[in-house]
Amino acid sequence: MWHPALSTWSLHRNLGPLRWTQWDEETKTHIVAEQFQPQLMELTELPAAAGQLGYRYLEICHFHFPSLDPTYLQTLKTAFTEAGSVFRTLLLDYGDITSADETRRSADLAFIKQWIDIAAMSGAERIRVIAGEAGPEDLESLQLSLSTYRELLQYGHERGVGVIMENFKPLTSTLSNCLSLLQAFSGDLETIIDFGNMRPVEKYDAIRQMAPYAVSIHAKPQYDENGIPNEAELVRCLEALHASHYAGPISIIYDGPGDMWEGIERVRSIIDRYTA
Repeated sequence: MWHPALSTWSLHRNLGPLRWTQWDEETKTHIVAEQFQPQLMELTELPAAAGQLGYRYLEICHFHFPSLDPTYLQTLKTAFTEAGSVFRTLLLDYGDITSADETRRSADLAFIKQWIDIAAMSGAERIRVIAGEAGPEDLESLQLSLSTYRELLQYGHERGVGVIMENFKPLTSTLSNCLSLLQAFSGDLETIIDFGNMRPVEKYDAIRQMAPYAVSIHAKPQYDENGIPNEAELVRCLEALHASHYAGPISIIYDGPGDMWEGIERVRSIIDRYTA
């Protein structure tokens, strides 16, 4: 039996403006660029709405937070409690812990720690921190990422928040780099596996080998221009996952055209048939 989960990225045309954090080279500071999106639902309404459809686990992208005020964060935490849902992961989409610019790296590290605090206040079990944007062949940056994860894991532990990685961005675009990081921590560093971020040449082997360290799966299928998922390819990913005995939540990632809830349900119907 699988555990249905959702990432707010699958509803990014429903939850209002996207607030992208960027590094401004001129001022050497963080800025936020707001991208308009319709607001069909408040973020605080999502735990109950998703729960009614059987999605008990949610992952929230950091750019979907409309406010970082402690009162709002407590309201969001309460919304999860009242819905009987789980704030599984706060998906932090910004922060380069391998930046060669020491000013940026220091600022990004402080930014990440701020979001760990936000995760704690809003009730998130975990926060995803990107391993780095350095190239996959940059072994020096890989070691820097490792040492920084060690620092962040301790910071998160002190606040009751797990710090996890994902095969996301250049540094963790290869299986070997993912395993180097995960194995260095003997299980203390966990991961999200995103089906859509893997190199085709090693995709299914990577799913099998990374699954023992995984606490969340992003079921991101290949889509055609109409948002119809490639069922055979998605099932092959699920088969690789099943072979590893993974038993945690599987978050549906829909990024196609049309109604996003309908797109989500198209993916869910495939997973439901496979796991029946």
